[in-house]
Order: sequence, then C-alpha cells, then structure tokens
Amino acid sequence: MLSIIIPALNEEKYLPLLLKEIKKQNFADDLEIIVADASSSDRTVEIAKSFGCKVVAGGSPAKGRNEGAKIAQGDIFLFMDADNIYLPENFLKNLLEEFEKRKLDVASFPIYPKGNGFDKVIYKIYNSFVQLTQRFSAYATNSVLVRKNIHQKIGGFDEEIKIAEDHFYVKTARKFGKFGFIKTTQPVLTSPRRFEKDGRLKTYFKYLIAGIYMLFFGPIKKDIFKYWLR
Repeated sequence: MLSIIIPALNEEKYLPLLLKEIKKQNFADDLEIIVADASSSDRTVEIAKSFGCKVVAGGSPAKGRNEGAKIAQGDIFLFMDADNIYLPENFLKNLLEEFEKRKLDVASFPIYPKGNGFDKVIYKIYNSFVQLTQRFSAYATNSVLVRKNIHQKIGGFDEEIKIAEDHFYVKTARKFGKFGFIKTTQPVLTSPRRFEKDGRLKTYFKYLIAGIYMLFFGPIKKDIFKYWLR
C-alpha cells in the first residue's frame, strides 16, 4: 500500500486541487491519503474528509508528516505539500515502478513552481544538480518518496529544524538506504505563492544562504537565522 501524507494549515484553496489530481491517477494498487491538519480555521478538514482522507492533528510541516506516518498503513510513504497543484498523467504508477525497478529506498523527483520563466530556470538548474549528484548525495524539496522502514529507522523528520527539514531528511535516510532522483514525463507543479508573497529574490536568497549554512554547520535549528533572513 502507498500512503500519501500531506501536512496542511488553512489549505481550502489548494488542497482540493491536489486531491483531485491524486484521484485522477491511474493507480490500481492500494492507496490511502492522510492529511495532518495544523488546527486550520477554514474548511481544510471538511474538504479532506469529503475526499475520503484520514485526518490527524498536525503542527509544523515536519510534525504533520510524522503524525501522519504514525497512522499510515502503507509500506511506502509519499510526503507531499498541500499546494502541489498538478501531477503528471500516471505519475504515481510510473513513480513507484521506477522506485522498485531501481531498488530505491528514498527518492525525490522534478518539482517546479507554476511561476514565471525565472522560476523555471532556477528549478531546472536545481533539478539537474540533484540528478547529477544522486549517486553520492541526496536532495529533496517539497516531496519525498520513502520506504516505511527507512522512515522509522531515522526517527522521521526532525521537528526542531526551522527550514529545509525535507533536505536534511533525505540526507539522513540515504545513510540507511539507496537514494535516487526519478525523472518523470512532466514535473509536479506547485504553487508560486511563497515567491509572490515574500518576493522572488528574497526567497531565493534565503534558500541560497540556508544551503550554505547547512553545508558548513548542519541543520538549521536556530530562530535567529530565520529572523535574519526576514
């Protein structure tokens, strides 16, 4: 069984888009969808239940993923963000087939914001980098495919990390299993809302500085770093 785990907070606008994309998939295997809700004040929980999702109490994205994993019945987990708004045709089927064919234990795949040309160039560079370095390193942003036993071995996501917890998660998981970057017919598309709200240059600069920090000092667990980036 595949368990799709989605942390959410006030996602009544985007969550139904993702759930509709999942329901459209040509996927014959057992599938469950778990939404970890961080006390939403809108219709997020109502929408999740209307699509037949299991709902658990969440918190931060890391905590939500961990809480969802605790009740997941599948032997493979797919962690996704609630604002992933497009999945390629046969995405789940092809993803899992490649995952098993390459005997992977943890994987990421191409994700692009549905933004402008600048966003596409930046993410193309990032995705190409992940593909080229997959044999000796591991990177992920937004979504991760992982075997349940690997998730349990590393103790899930580190809930103390303030930014890029998914990046640190796959690097840790790689120590216990094989990592791979799975190319898809088309990329998963995610909302560009963060860039539009905070500004593209500021957001990309934050990611760059965070990456440099993690390279030399490890996971980011200090609030002062987050404050400095504002």
